[in-house]
Amino acid sequence: MDTLLYMLRDPNVQWVLIGTILLGMASGVLGSFALLRKQSLLGDAMAHAALPGICIAFLLYGAKSMSWFLIGAAISGLIGTYCIQAIIKHSRIKEDTAIGLVLSVFFGVGIVLLTYVQHHGKGNQAGLDSFIFGQAAAIVGVDVQIISIIAFILVFITFLLFKEFKLITFDPQFAQGIGLPIKWLNGLLMTLIVGAVVIGLQAVGVILMAAMLITPAITARYWTERLDHMVVLAGFVGGLSGVIGTLLSTISRGMPTGPLIIMAVTILFLFSLFFGTKKGLVQKAIKQLKVKKQITSENILSSLYELSENSLQQTEGKTMGNYSLETVLALRPTNVLTIQRVVKDLRQREIIQINEDKQISLTEKGLQLSHDIVLKNRLLDMYLMFESKFPVANWREGSMDLLEGPKEVLDELQSLLNDFGRMPMALPLYEAKKQMKQMGPHSIMKRSAGNL
Repeated sequence: MDTLLYMLRDPNVQWVLIGTILLGMASGVLGSFALLRKQSLLGDAMAHAALPGICIAFLLYGAKSMSWFLIGAAISGLIGTYCIQAIIKHSRIKEDTAIGLVLSVFFGVGIVLLTYVQHHGKGNQAGLDSFIFGQAAAIVGVDVQIISIIAFILVFITFLLFKEFKLITFDPQFAQGIGLPIKWLNGLLMTLIVGAVVIGLQAVGVILMAAMLITPAITARYWTERLDHMVVLAGFVGGLSGVIGTLLSTISRGMPTGPLIIMAVTILFLFSLFFGTKKGLVQKAIKQLKVKKQITSENILSSLYELSENSLQQTEGKTMGNYSLETVLALRPTNVLTIQRVVKDLRQREIIQINEDKQISLTEKGLQLSHDIVLKNRLLDMYLMFESKFPVANWREGSMDLLEGPKEVLDELQSLLNDFGRMPMALPLYEAKKQMKQMGPHSIMKRSAGNL
């Protein structure tokens, strides 16, 4: 710990740390839009297309200059982006093919120019090969100032036009309908993404910049479904990965900072992949387990209700009957892995009861609950059979309770159930028999005499 604190006092380490944090934040914010617009590979193409611009800037200026390199990389990256859009628009080539074509051609030209520069008289002083894999340790105070200014401008413009970028990302037709300049906004967003790519070339390099642009965004996607939260979280993940990668590079002498940053953000992505609250694999497995448990529970209760319904009708409401688990499961396909757990849970909640012979029957509480389940299912069957008669609703997807629907629709569905003889009768038969028991024979005779 003391060694790390001592290293952090080094001005060079401080410059690198600030530069990588700002790079990570800008990349995460703008990478969110690239990801949601399904243009993840476009960042990779921009990064590769920037290499010729860096080499040409060096040849024109004659010395290593961060400012000139950024200008050359930005111009070259924008030209590459325009070429991709032009190929897609004026030919039958699809986007992925166009990206691969431009990426390969521009990177090939960049390697040729880089080789020429290395054989030039000042090639050994150029250090341009560091732009391929990145060399964050070469960042100095002036470079950090440039990166800081550009990163601040990128993030500021993004938040200033956040609503407009959100509209053209999710609903470009609506955005065009309300008069937004779609082409201009798309061009501006692409320019901002190019800017994020360009300021990351020194630290991360051409090869790994696409990961820096996309991985923080997709990491944030596993934790939220709101774009504003995703953008902020992606910026935080990008900045955090910059801190982790830089500190690891500082502790382990000789290890490259750029690849360590990518490894750090990849670890954060893997953690989010498994434990993310919205789309994480663990959360998804828990939800699937809950759904399976609920379906199994409803299947068991529905089968018990139907068996009890038959028994009550045959015995004129005297008994609901007791049934073996095999008899219950035979009526409906049920998830085998969750049966025992569901049966135990239903018993603990006093919804079912099991006698000494391991026969299952519904309790009074279970009869009421299963009646509601069977009624909903049968109402939904009627709704699907006569769907054209009713207004459009989202009952089919199960996102709305039929019993909470419009009264006129519910009444008509119940009328159809009566017409088809599908109205659940177990609960009414049980309650009628129970009411007769509570009245007693004297009350019944008195009531009969009163009617006479």
